[in-house]
Amino acid sequence: MPAITGEEYKSRIDALDTEVWLDGKRIDGAISCHSAFKGVIQTQAELYDIQNNPDIKDTMTFISEKTSERIGASYLIPKSKADLEKRRQMVQRWARHSGGLMGRSPDYMNTVLASFAASIDVLKGEVNCFPERLVRFYEYARENDLSFTHTFVNPQSNRSKFAFFEKDVTNARIIKRMEEGLIVKGAKLLATQGGITDEILVFSAPGAQENCHAYGFSIPSDTPGLKFICRESFVNEDSPLSTRFEEMDTIVIFEDVLVPWERVFFHDNIKVANDFYVKGKFVPFTLHQIVARQVVKTEFLLGVAGRIVETINIGEYQHVQSKVTEIVRGLETMKALLYYSEAEAELDETGVMVPARQPLYVAINQFQEQYPRFTEIIQLLGASGLMSIPKESDFASPVGAEIDHYLRGYECKGKDRVALFRLAWDLTMSSFGSRQTLYERFFFGDPVRISQTIYQLYDEAASLNLVHELMNIKS
Repeated sequence: MPAITGEEYKSRIDALDTEVWLDGKRIDGAISCHSAFKGVIQTQAELYDIQNNPDIKDTMTFISEKTSERIGASYLIPKSKADLEKRRQMVQRWARHSGGLMGRSPDYMNTVLASFAASIDVLKGEVNCFPERLVRFYEYARENDLSFTHTFVNPQSNRSKFAFFEKDVTNARIIKRMEEGLIVKGAKLLATQGGITDEILVFSAPGAQENCHAYGFSIPSDTPGLKFICRESFVNEDSPLSTRFEEMDTIVIFEDVLVPWERVFFHDNIKVANDFYVKGKFVPFTLHQIVARQVVKTEFLLGVAGRIVETINIGEYQHVQSKVTEIVRGLETMKALLYYSEAEAELDETGVMVPARQPLYVAINQFQEQYPRFTEIIQLLGASGLMSIPKESDFASPVGAEIDHYLRGYECKGKDRVALFRLAWDLTMSSFGSRQTLYERFFFGDPVRISQTIYQLYDEAASLNLVHELMNIKS
């Protein structure tokens, strides 16, 4: 089956009997018609249609060596630097459709699965590990263009350094090993887009202390006993961004869920659970996708800031120029780090082209710090204008002409100025916008831990040797 269309995606999701709970009620009927999900599902469908655009098929797809069909390029395991560039172009083409606001568009999870399939060397020869199942499932997923969410974050019940002494009662764990498969019980956090994908990929984050918490598997989203509990919806019908790009975040509850053996990639192996993350391709592959998207998101932020400057004619002020330049510096640095990671990519012993990790770690850690500042800059530029944003209905009312007159911008109508400022408000100040800021603050983990990783991995030999040379000390 080739890359699917938007209608095929929607039909598949509506056909599932996934248990999704919102506002204390289970969602019944077609989820693509529900007010909290219809916008993001429609946008996601548009992404699949872009993937099928014949004018850009060489960017968005590649030829399967198994079926000779065109399949999504986000499933591509790169074997050359050209493949890495192709992946980046595909990711950024999709990201431009959402301004980079959809962190869990299908290319992210497809990248995760591709990284797992490219890391089977970590599983080979290890106890309770099944690399052949993982490869078989990867091929099945890409040939059928499956959509995924994932979960690996443990509940926040106790995150002290000595939490492992406490008997676990919350984190999803294996409670039985049966002839049919594993039985899993407990919960995991933060499955973004939970309930609107074909599958959920479940795996352990590094640091598991018990075998029952060390696993990796994928199951259909409507597997019996699997529940997705949604947070409050941030969709606001008067907001231009949340109505299209609001990705629901969910808690995932496993109530004695049966995971068939053919879907289990590894289990009861703490070493592999850690090595799969540390030694596998998960980090470089996913960081490459994330930073590619974040570059587009920064371009979008810069565009919003620039439009505000033009619309109220404040470009002559030095402090305004300085603020906009902050975003420019961030954008150009992110692009440079992304391209550097590709330039320094190397073929590993398995024949996979792996982008350099260090510049990608630096890029995402920088973005965690800069994104809140970028949104603050937009707030500072917009100032009181971000609170003077009447609704569309106000412009259609008897006082509409007055509003249009008094809220006009520099060489633009009031209605057009308000539309821009409402977009800026939705991006930086609404519930949707605030969630975006929190999301980017912690994307890929705590920023302090990522900075520690950069410190620990960075090769300082050249710098230290330079100091020795300049001090006339032999290294």
